[in-house]
Amino acid sequence: MQGEHDIDLRQLRCLVAIVDEGTFTDAAIALGVSQAAVSRALASLERALGVRLLRRTSREVTPTAAGVRVVAQARRVLADVSDLVREATSGHTRLRVGYAWSALGRHTVAFQRRWSAAHGDTDLYLVRVNSPSAGLAEGACDLAVVRRPQDDRRFDTAIVGLERRMCALAADDPFARRRSVRLAELTDRVLLVDRRTGTATPELWPPDARPAVEETHDVDDWLTVIAAGRGFGVTAEATAYQYPRPGVVYRPVRDAEPVAVRLAWWRDDPHPALQTVLELLTELYRTG
Repeated sequence: MQGEHDIDLRQLRCLVAIVDEGTFTDAAIALGVSQAAVSRALASLERALGVRLLRRTSREVTPTAAGVRVVAQARRVLADVSDLVREATSGHTRLRVGYAWSALGRHTVAFQRRWSAAHGDTDLYLVRVNSPSAGLAEGACDLAVVRRPQDDRRFDTAIVGLERRMCALAADDPFARRRSVRLAELTDRVLLVDRRTGTATPELWPPDARPAVEETHDVDDWLTVIAAGRGFGVTAEATAYQYPRPGVVYRPVRDAEPVAVRLAWWRDDPHPALQTVLELLTELYRTG
């Protein structure tokens, strides 16, 4: 049996074409190759996998049980390759901006509309990825809005603005009737944190006056627990704009340092629109 490294895209395309077209002859026509080339490609793929993929009769060609599974996977592989080629050759006509919790808060809509008006030739997509780099390390975005310093030396960052820290409380919490709260007033409660991407840590409080901590998995989990009255959260102001939720209220934390909003990008491969995005976001935070 040959190894998996002997499988190539040509073989997968031939297999899918045979199934889609119904005959080797029609598959060859669809692919623009000879029928013999299609037959050889299928035979080499079956040898590499060590299984029979198609049943051939004088009237039809149908996948075996193994063939059904392989065809489904082959379609996914071919689609992924197509996406890869399109991404590499697109000429940066797409801009994906990642974020972990909140995009740009109250500036999000203005950013989208101003970008569309001035740069309509580059499609803008906002992508939520709950990772420390907001999808940058994972390849899910080209630029990322982050609210924590990035220790990864592959990335560069620049601060585009500051946001107040807000306390998220259950709507029936006594503090919900207040206009603002102080950190010292929260020490006897449970602080809900997302250690991967959240901006709140016990270090906001003095070492001898820190609240108990409970971890949550993402912003939806965080809001659900807060609404149930099982704890409170401290977050950037953008979260209050991005995630209004019945049962949850946000109040400013008067004595907490603001959160720095940063734009992050790959140091060795910045998107061509980087400078334009930096200038637009900086202006929105400065004038908004």
